[in-house]
Amino acid sequence: MSLPTRSLTATTGLAAATVLLAGCAALGDDSSGNGRRAVASFYPLAWVTERVAGDGWSVENLTQPGQEPHDLDLSIAQTAALEDADLVVLEDGFQPAVDAAAENTDAPVVDAAAVVDLLPATEDAHDHEEGHAEDEAHEGEEGHAEEEHDHGDLDPHFWLDPLLVADFADAVADELGEVDPDNAQAYADNAADLRDELESVDADYTEGLASCERSATVVSHQAFGYLARYGLAFEPIAGLSPDAEPTAADLAHLQELITEDGVTTVFSERLVSPKMAETLADDMGVRTAVLDPIEGLSDETSDEDYLSLMRSNLTALQQANGCS
Repeated sequence: MSLPTRSLTATTGLAAATVLLAGCAALGDDSSGNGRRAVASFYPLAWVTERVAGDGWSVENLTQPGQEPHDLDLSIAQTAALEDADLVVLEDGFQPAVDAAAENTDAPVVDAAAVVDLLPATEDAHDHEEGHAEDEAHEGEEGHAEEEHDHGDLDPHFWLDPLLVADFADAVADELGEVDPDNAQAYADNAADLRDELESVDADYTEGLASCERSATVVSHQAFGYLARYGLAFEPIAGLSPDAEPTAADLAHLQELITEDGVTTVFSERLVSPKMAETLADDMGVRTAVLDPIEGLSDETSDEDYLSLMRSNLTALQQANGCS
């Protein structure tokens, strides 16, 4: 028996609505179930938040794979995501665009710079800031670009110390527990499990770098100071900002260091141009290798995570410094 026209129309409309709703659910609509949304500003913070929050939360990383986090500009959609999030995770001073947008959210904010003991930002044996100061008369656009990456007096790259990452995970767990008290113990347990893994990485670094032929390590920019506690001395080509330009005095210092200390490797990094590192290595007749600051993933590291990248870095450091 055929349906009346009105009934057929109603049935068709109901079917279409059902398909539409199913499509929304397939896209991960957080309004269904008890899902909550966290927004993290760049990869290490997002990775920790995902590990601690578990399956009950979706975590959005504002910095896309392959994007240099220092240079992040937020889209309208990303700004809206910050404003609507249940939790925001950032590091104050590292990405000014995120800091500004986060002022408009009512969500609780976990600021890594406030919960982790950051190291002073030093320039080691040579002072890039002094070199830039000598060129004040030629600041122009380069001077403004440098100001955009001003990290103040502290080194923001704490995530290269696995024990500080564990401390940060504890702070994330505490805030998640405030937002969702019913699952506070689960968040604490997740952070404890993550600490065990991070302490294992720390032990690997302590043992793996305990006996090396040399400690001087030339890197593309000053992102690796937190690894110095394992006995290495990191000498950056550029300062805290990866796009800072070294002075002639900086390069002369590094050339002398490479010669006198028998440095075998100049490290470049992912997400930024390797040109400075390759030029220095070519001039000195040494090789180049990659040391990842783990500020974000790239196409090449899309199947990796923080733990595997840290262990890859350890292997690279051992090979470069003759560690046994």
